[in-house]
Amino acid sequence: MTRVLRRLLWTAGLSVLPVLAAAPAHAAGPRGPQGPGDVTVELDGLTNDPSTSVVTIIALTLVSLLPAIVLTCTAFTKVLVVLGLTRNALGLQQTPPNQVLAGLALFLSLFIMAPVLSAINDAGIQPYMNGDLSATAAWNAGIEPLRQFMIAHTGDSELQLLSNVAERELPDTRDDVALTTLIPAFVLSELKQAFIIGFVIFIPFLVIDVVVSGALMALGMMMMPPTIVSLPFKLLLFVLVDGWALIVTALVSSYG
Repeated sequence: MTRVLRRLLWTAGLSVLPVLAAAPAHAAGPRGPQGPGDVTVELDGLTNDPSTSVVTIIALTLVSLLPAIVLTCTAFTKVLVVLGLTRNALGLQQTPPNQVLAGLALFLSLFIMAPVLSAINDAGIQPYMNGDLSATAAWNAGIEPLRQFMIAHTGDSELQLLSNVAERELPDTRDDVALTTLIPAFVLSELKQAFIIGFVIFIPFLVIDVVVSGALMALGMMMMPPTIVSLPFKLLLFVLVDGWALIVTALVSSYG
């Protein structure tokens, strides 16, 4: 048994010897990366353009705030109130419908605000999209045309009223008014101007109602509602003087 084990070991030793003889004394490991040891990164191709995710977030935020911005910072409120008062002066209840008046007021507001929107795009949006301005600088530059529009159409009494209500000192100039004070003051001024225009519109139709009522009283037609008789005359007068064109012209001219 011992002889058999010795023979096996001797045979295994002979088979290993050629391999050991062929192997180098000191085997070399795998070579590392060749070249310089430092790493350089080229940044010449990078720009300051806002990422798509940031632009998407800003766009969604503006869309969610768009109804409030349109109602408080544009001519929409004044135009819609004047159109509604015109319908009431004619004695019509739901003609034209509210949707028609709102649509007409919206597109008239876009027509009036077109120069302001163009200035906002040139001063703030495009420089920000091109990476020329930061978000804060783009906001300050883009809000300035809208601010100047609101200041130009806001009365001193409304600015003074809002400053006193907020217990703030009156600014030295109109340009120093805070935006939180300017926006409600602008809305109050728009409502005031809209009611003045509505008063002027009501006068001729009120005269027609008085004349028709007096005629019905003189004829003894007590049971005949004066509004039913005066409505055709109101519509005739409104069409003859091209009332819608006069109202639109007056609205657009008030922002000239």
